[in-house]
Amino acid sequence: MKILVINCGSSSLKYQLIDMENEKVLAKGLVERIGIEGSILTQKVNDEKYIIEKPMKDHQVAVELVLGALVDSTHGVISDMSEISAVGHRVVHGGEKYDRSVIIDDDVMNNLEECAKLAPLHNPANIIGINACKKLMPNTPMVAVFDTAFHQTMPEHAYMYALPYEYYEKHSIRRYGFHGTSHKFVSLAAAEMMGKSIEDLKIITCHLGNGASCTAIKNGKSVDTSMGFTPLEGLVMGTRCGDLDPAIIPFLMREENLSAEEVDKVMNKKSGVLGVSGVSSDFRDIEAAAESGNHRAQLALDLFHYRVKKYIGEYAAAMDGVDAIVFTAGLGENSKESRKEICKGLEFMGIEIDKEKNNIRGKAVEISTDDSKIKVFVIPTNEELMIARDTLELVK
Repeated sequence: MKILVINCGSSSLKYQLIDMENEKVLAKGLVERIGIEGSILTQKVNDEKYIIEKPMKDHQVAVELVLGALVDSTHGVISDMSEISAVGHRVVHGGEKYDRSVIIDDDVMNNLEECAKLAPLHNPANIIGINACKKLMPNTPMVAVFDTAFHQTMPEHAYMYALPYEYYEKHSIRRYGFHGTSHKFVSLAAAEMMGKSIEDLKIITCHLGNGASCTAIKNGKSVDTSMGFTPLEGLVMGTRCGDLDPAIIPFLMREENLSAEEVDKVMNKKSGVLGVSGVSSDFRDIEAAAESGNHRAQLALDLFHYRVKKYIGEYAAAMDGVDAIVFTAGLGENSKESRKEICKGLEFMGIEIDKEKNNIRGKAVEISTDDSKIKVFVIPTNEELMIARDTLELVK
């Protein structure tokens, strides 16, 4: 069975075609600059690139080109579109309605439209991608896999804000959490590496990329996560500030004469390690600047590491202990320095890092010593595969 995984952004579309018999990626690609000048599709099959440069006025044209590339007689990997058994769509926000992936029908589409106000930058693009696929593949099952669904198991005391309760009732203001597909994937992989059932474990997963979040997973269920109503809450990120005293917002509006939208832009696009360092939102640039003696770059890294460490402590307390910690995503997988700094000082919890193992890159590995009471893993995330697995589960 072959599953097509689609991740639609406002002007981009990522895709993978996966053969679920052996979970092999047959083709993967990226469409960029949809609706703007210079549209381009890049498809990779066995490290060979196939590039199409032509105007794409909307996502439907982009999806048409993707399907065309997949069945192309020279560069494609299937002979006919009927070989695609189902399409799994990444959807950022499912609101309170969805605690798992679902087959898309008219009801689901209506609910996605309603959730769009909760994720105005993402859900509309996800919806456009689904509609484009439905038009071109009307008889192929479509599945929505939500970033928020995994966190719907959080208890009420973990997801509510201490605001007037009517705001929750009227506007659905509560903590939702994000990166759920990634947290789910790496927690299951960690349980497998430990040779234990996920239902018997307490795991803290750290998805550390340009966007970053930590999740407390008890007996296979998310019981708390660092992102909240939006992905702005929680850790210090590439350009997002993370946790903040809310009174700073009206203060900035007054003192800097900024509108609500302008403050929102500052917190989402100009803060985080970029704002503190003044160097970049890319952690590789910041690490290089810190090494050459840039104080603000070092401060940005210190802030980032400290915040992750705080959340690990919080979640160990919230779960009455922890069996394993997992690092994943760009920085979590590739920065041995960040992992070392975050785990430094956690020896009192029984965490010991093996320096040699911490140097290993590019594969799933346990980086804790044999004597470490808490296992520490680096596990490359694979959200596309998780989406494909969820899709297969619903359509097989």
